[in-house]
Amino acid sequence: MKFIQAIIRPQKLDDVRQALGELGVAGMTVSDVRGYGRQKGRSEIYRGSEYAVDFIPKVKIEIAVAEDVAEKAVEMICQAANTGSIGDGKVFVLDLASVVRVRTGELNGDAL
Repeated sequence: MKFIQAIIRPQKLDDVRQALGELGVAGMTVSDVRGYGRQKGRSEIYRGSEYAVDFIPKVKIEIAVAEDVAEKAVEMICQAANTGSIGDGKVFVLDLASVVRVRTGELNGDAL
C-alpha cells in the first residue's frame, strides 16, 4: 500500500478529485495549507501599498491506495494539477505499513 500526499493549487482541487474518482479512489482527505517553494512568496498590492505574501495558499490531498494503483494515481494527479507554471505543487509517495478501519476492524487492503 502507498500513502500519497499532493500539495497543489486550490483551483485545481476539483480537477484532481474528478481524475482520482475516475481511477476508483474511494476517499481522500483535503486540508488548506500555506507554504512556499521555489516561488519564495509573491508581492501583492492592497489599497495602493505593496506587501509581501511569504506563504502561498495551497491544498494538501492525502490518499491511501493499493500498490498497483499508486503509479497511475500519481500520474493522474500530475496531469490534473498541471498548469505549466511555477507553483503547481509536489506529490510525495510513502510506503504505508498498515491500515485499520476503525468501525469494523478491517485491515490493510480491506480497510481501503
